[in-house]
Amino acid sequence: MVTLSVFDQSALVSGMTPYEAMRNTLALAEAADRLGYARFWVSEHHDTDGLAGSAPEIVMAAVLARTRRIRVGSAAVLLQHYSPYKIAEQFRVLEAMFPGRVDLGIGRSSGGKPPSAAALQYGAGSDASFERRLLDLAGFLRDDLPADHPYAGVRARPSIPTVPEIWLLGSGTQSAELASQLGASFAYAHFFKGIPGHDAIRNYRDRFRPGPLGDKPRTAVCTVVICAETDEEAERLAAPVDLRMLLIDKGEFARPYLTPEEADAYPYSEEDRERIRANRTRMIVGGPDKVRRDIERFCREYGADELIVLTMLHDFDARLRSYELLAETMGINV
Repeated sequence: MVTLSVFDQSALVSGMTPYEAMRNTLALAEAADRLGYARFWVSEHHDTDGLAGSAPEIVMAAVLARTRRIRVGSAAVLLQHYSPYKIAEQFRVLEAMFPGRVDLGIGRSSGGKPPSAAALQYGAGSDASFERRLLDLAGFLRDDLPADHPYAGVRARPSIPTVPEIWLLGSGTQSAELASQLGASFAYAHFFKGIPGHDAIRNYRDRFRPGPLGDKPRTAVCTVVICAETDEEAERLAAPVDLRMLLIDKGEFARPYLTPEEADAYPYSEEDRERIRANRTRMIVGGPDKVRRDIERFCREYGADELIVLTMLHDFDARLRSYELLAETMGINV
């Protein structure tokens, strides 16, 4: 059976307030917990009008408090902007409050446009490489910094016997390579560009060795899934997602998620339609039977342990129903 998890970006739809987006995130987390999904990951984006999730560690605390068994994680903390010591303490606090349920996903992207990335780094005072930051983070989490490290005597608190699972996230081979070298779990963001990551996953598994970030290989792939009662209804719901991906390709990041009516009214060129067809490689769309077949094939081709599902829809009830149908057709209900 395919292991399924949820990725949520606290998306803003036309006319929606950030308060409503966050409320939807919490409601979706409670549903995912009830339906049997393995994980619920939340994003970190900055200065992006269509997404409300800018502080995953805060959202995670709220989600963990509202759920009972599902693992909750970041997708992903953008480590290059922050102190590894501070991240270690934040996630130790989460692990102390909710032991055995916390995932620390780490990403390499800027998380927004160049000015917001510069603002995040303002005053950080460190030019350490990404790999150095990862090693320092692991050292602070596990209390095993090298003796010659300048902060070897500093301890992240609270002092607890367990640590979060550490995942590296990426949409190429670089993060997969680093994950295999340092022992981290690896999640491939297929939804981000639609570029197949089969080589990245295969190379990760072939080259994996235990290290400071973990001791066994674990892989997941994230893609967009839209499931409805029928194939036709799923296609109608997917139209705004097609349009949003198109607009992002054109550099238009500011718009919130649109409605099917707004998507129908957009003046598509033939070039736009070609781009939409290409972007469909990033999505699985259909009724329950079609979605089940496509997911089974997708996971088989990737050889992934887990599928992380991103469902981006204008209507929250339709989004929730998509996850319900998916849990039912894939047989994950607990």
